[in-house]
Amino acid sequence: MAKSERYTTQQIIDALHEADGYVAKTASILHCNPSTVYNYSKRYPSVAAAWEDIREARHDHVENALMKLIDSGNATAIIFYLKTQCKSRGYIERQQIEHSGGVDVAGLSDEELRSIIAGKGRGGA
Repeated sequence: MAKSERYTTQQIIDALHEADGYVAKTASILHCNPSTVYNYSKRYPSVAAAWEDIREARHDHVENALMKLIDSGNATAIIFYLKTQCKSRGYIERQQIEHSGGVDVAGLSDEELRSIIAGKGRGGA
């Protein structure tokens, strides 16, 4: 015999809405363990979709608040936006280097690595 569920999917979704998508708060509303909320999300696509929609709405809300700060001239908000959204325009604090996998660097000395980075190939020259 199949085990009956303690909550309906609608009860979980309603609690997620009430809790703005926060799992611990949802669990508190339902008087259950947070793992119960995660399990319903894994088992029921409708719960997972509702949870994702709630999180997306929250993201939109926060982005709107950030844009209001930027529009008001808040320097911290402007810098944050540039560093996170305008990296391709050079607004970065550190250079990120991606390794193509073409050179096996394991076991190379610092001098050999510097030579490779400088574009001189393995071993200099």
